Amino acid sequence: MSALTKAKGFKKSKAGTYLSIGTTAFGAISVAKQAKKARTDNDTLKLLDAIVSAAAIATGVALLLRELKRIGDDDVLLG
Repeated sequence: MSALTKAKGFKKSKAGTYLSIGTTAFGAISVAKQAKKARTDNDTLKLLDAIVSAAAIATGVALLLRELKRIGDDDVLLG
């Protein structure tokens, strides 16, 4: 099995999904800082950008959690 095949398999594994959730959550820290700075500067456009980014992060985490649940359901059926 090639390294590329292993890497693609990791992305769909439980560990890969947890890693994706972690990196997505790390992005949430950046968005929170962006929103705080936008509020301080009274910059409505930057605040709107932060809100849209936060919605995208929330959607991404929800999709990853759904994938994690699906992986967990598959494990139960296989085991």
